Amino acid sequence: MKIHRTVNPVAYENTYYIEGENHLIVVDPGSHWAEIRSVIETINKPICAILLTHTHYDHILSLDLVRDTFGNPPVYVAESEASWLYTPVDNLSGLPRHDDMADVVCRPAEHTYVFHEEYQIEEFRFTVLPTPGHSIGGVSLVFPDGHLVLTGDTLFRETIGRDDLPTGSLEQMLDSIRNQLFTLPNYDVYPGHGSATTIAHEKVFNPFF
Repeated sequence: MKIHRTVNPVAYENTYYIEGENHLIVVDPGSHWAEIRSVIETINKPICAILLTHTHYDHILSLDLVRDTFGNPPVYVAESEASWLYTPVDNLSGLPRHDDMADVVCRPAEHTYVFHEEYQIEEFRFTVLPTPGHSIGGVSLVFPDGHLVLTGDTLFRETIGRDDLPTGSLEQMLDSIRNQLFTLPNYDVYPGHGSATTIAHEKVFNPFF
């Protein structure tokens, strides 16, 4: 299993590509469509799923472009944020402070996550942890075979996500990190923004803990 990353210009959001032997999973397709398309074409493996850690606009700007260009792979999202895909105020693109950008409206997802259930999609085995705090439907994606977790906007290198957006909660975020993420083995951590880290590093050096 290999992991690749695109850093998108809008909010410096990270799009990840998890490459298996025969297939590809795309996580949080952000704003840099040309680069996202180029990476997918270079890897040249069919996309078996698009996984969303949450549905703020910066994480879904290229979602329907990926679907339309690469065979409409199924999209997975937390049930509590499923409607945000096509509701600009909820995905934040429709707020007055973003009047300089078009509203982001995506088609509905095909699936909603079942937390803690082991998924097997083609060669990929993973579980989905509820990690709200940045937003109510924030999740983390755990791939034990790759010894990695994608934490969305919950846990970053030596910091945590914002809790001042709608449905955000500092108490929930700290609880999510302590009880969902810090109970994992020393996996590599790939956050929604910024550089990678590890669970062990964050236990020692994250100033919030």
